[in-house]
Amino acid sequence: MTTGPTIGVLAVQGDVREHLRALSDVGAVAVPVGDPDELAAVRGLVIPGGESTTISKLIVRDGLLAPLRAARADGMPMYGSCAGMIMLADDVLDGRPDHEGIGGLAVTVRRNAFGRQVDSFEASVSVQGLEGPDFPAVFIRAPWVESAGEQVDVLARIERGAVDSIVAVRQGALLATSFHPELTGDHRIHEMFLSIVRQVS
Repeated sequence: MTTGPTIGVLAVQGDVREHLRALSDVGAVAVPVGDPDELAAVRGLVIPGGESTTISKLIVRDGLLAPLRAARADGMPMYGSCAGMIMLADDVLDGRPDHEGIGGLAVTVRRNAFGRQVDSFEASVSVQGLEGPDFPAVFIRAPWVESAGEQVDVLARIERGAVDSIVAVRQGALLATSFHPELTGDHRIHEMFLSIVRQVS
């Protein structure tokens, strides 16, 4: 029987089931979050990969934007993968003018920085704080962090051509990756987030 903390996955669009499965595998009680009451019942939240414009529109439509911002401001741990990184970023380049994010992460993120869907790729990435081999990162229309504030810890970078890009960051209880750990069998990123939730709660 699972006795870990209850962690939600924002269930409006994207890789919800994959994150739920990974969280369950590392010992969390994983639940979908689709309304403010469900958000209030969790100790941490994953914002999954998907399409950031669609996620933005749906959280506004469903009355989740203000509760999400309030939960983040109150210190709820949040982890964003790919589009989730965009949703947590304070500044977004190449975004729509009506984009509404959760914010809180003192970074500037560029959408689709690595190219279109056909430019998706996998790479082994060294992630600070993870024991063992490099992480098998999956990048799908991925953003990167163009700049990060002094309060942000850069956990991983990747070189593609002549570009050295930031692809994983942490700021306090906020964690974000450009890549999709939920699409691999490696749960170390989810274990890292579970550890953050336990430390904060």
